[in-house]
Order: sequence, then structure tokens, then C-alpha cells
Amino acid sequence: QVQLVESGGGLVQAGGSLRLSCAASGRTVSSYAVGWFRQAPGKERTFVAVISANARITQYADSVKGRFTISRDNAKNAVYLQMNYLQPEDTAVYYCASDSRAASSSLTYSYTRAYDIWGQGTQVTVSS
Repeated sequence: QVQLVESGGGLVQAGGSLRLSCAASGRTVSSYAVGWFRQAPGKERTFVAVISANARITQYADSVKGRFTISRDNAKNAVYLQMNYLQPEDTAVYYCASDSRAASSSLTYSYTRAYDIWGQGTQVTVSS
């Protein structure tokens, strides 16, 4: 089974940038769509971004579009999330997730139920 590990989180001031990494092991994720989600304390886990297996299609939540960029390097079995112009409302634990069942679609890519493999999360804190 594929395992996912997020890294790159930390504490930054508003307006700063971070680059998150999602490293896969055990099995390749090159055939799967991979998404990023985030969860703030006391809040539901919400969609951030997704990238298709061939990296030709990306989608973003309205709250991050224009600020965040998702990318992948299938040769390294990794997915990245470049986060620019960070704001306090971006503070959350960030998770990457893969759809090893190929169940996601244009209708379901933003739903947590479309993804079956999840990382442990990495904390992002943005101070004002």
C-alpha cells in the first residue's frame, strides 16, 4: 500500500511563503490524482487543491486560487504545494491524499470521500 508523508510546514508571517511536500513510498502514485486538504482547529477538513495523474489538470479552492500552486514530480513520486501570500486564515494542518481507487472525477475531486490514502499532516501557522 502506498504511504504519504507531508513536510515543509512551519510558522510564517502574513504575506510569507511555504512549500509543502508530499512524499509517497511503498507504491507509486503516478497513476493517481493527488489532492491537498486542510483542517483548522474545530473546523471540518476542506479541499485546497488537486492535480491529475499526468499533471495536465489542476483545480483549486476559491480561497487559495492565485496564491497556491500544486505540482508533481512523478519521477520522484512526490507532490508539492507552493503557498504564497499566506494569510492567518490559511492556518491549519495540511494533508495530502491520493485516490488509489481512481474514484475521483470532475464532480467529486473536492470531497474527502474520493480519497482513500492520507498522510499524517503538517502544521502551517500564519501570524498576523
